[in-house]
Amino acid sequence: MATVTPGFWTGKRVLLTGHTGFKGSWAALWLSQMGAEVTGLALPPDQTPSLFEMAAVERGVDSRFGDIRDPAAIDRALAGKTFDLVLHMAAQAIVRTAIEDPVAAFDTNVMGTARLLQALRGRPDLKAVLTITSDKVYANDDGGRAFAEGDRLGGKDPYSASKAAAEIVVQSFARSYFPQVAVATARGGNVIGGGDFSRDRLVVDIVRAARAGEAVTLRHPEATRPWQHVLDCLAGYFAHLEALATRPDTPRALNFGPRPGGAEVTVGELATLGVEALGGRPWRHESDANSLEARALAIDATLARTALGFESRLDAAEAVRLTMDWYARQAAGADARALCLEQIEGYQARA
Repeated sequence: MATVTPGFWTGKRVLLTGHTGFKGSWAALWLSQMGAEVTGLALPPDQTPSLFEMAAVERGVDSRFGDIRDPAAIDRALAGKTFDLVLHMAAQAIVRTAIEDPVAAFDTNVMGTARLLQALRGRPDLKAVLTITSDKVYANDDGGRAFAEGDRLGGKDPYSASKAAAEIVVQSFARSYFPQVAVATARGGNVIGGGDFSRDRLVVDIVRAARAGEAVTLRHPEATRPWQHVLDCLAGYFAHLEALATRPDTPRALNFGPRPGGAEVTVGELATLGVEALGGRPWRHESDANSLEARALAIDATLARTALGFESRLDAAEAVRLTMDWYARQAAGADARALCLEQIEGYQARA
């Protein structure tokens, strides 16, 4: 199966938005390790600790702080720069935060995307732009069916709806203003990995509870999600960008998730794997009758396999093992940057 081609990225001028976040920090480290010239555009880290600071991500990136909701900030960040590729990951990415402040979520995820694309219009040398949305862009009836790229978009909560709306924004800009540039979206599954310290993330809750000697609380242990390790997800994004830049027939929207046909893993099953890995207390269930989160969510990543020759390489158990190993070793004093680079190198060697 196809994988990331490090030689493709050597010397490539890449704009990476959201480089201060969890997934963005891993992306910046990996791109820099492959020899890309990375310019980062994002708000400063909004949490302590943050992987961006722990792993000294800024060391290998031209880091420019700015708010994608502000056109002037985007213009300042892009001034004097020329890009071959753009990976747009900046977003309001927490479901419950979006429920608490829906206007900010729509402003960031929809209008922020529109403002960035507007700033990229007419730029010389630009070959491809990939905007990251979510597996939650589909109109989900909780039936458990795996959604494919041609299924109807929707979203019953502000986060999901804002990401579905961003898909439409990208499609409209692509058709109207980028006739010579491949502009596309990628819909990633639920990502886990070392260095995530965001609120309302299952793995983070497990780690914090284990370190405090407490039992993690689960709202929906029966819920299913398309879990994948951050390196699998990023490898898919990179493979998609490579293809967009070199092959005109590359699909303009792709799902990236667990291997097609793989076993579904519930929230409770993943929590059990995590607790066992860290030696924590068994999780407990505390229902939330007001939750808008879908109970069943699955995406069909077959098109990524047939169009790109790409599929995830780590199953849920392996993804949890790698994730918990990162947290355990970091807590024992290992350097966060070294841990990330070691796992990136191990993933590349495996591929």
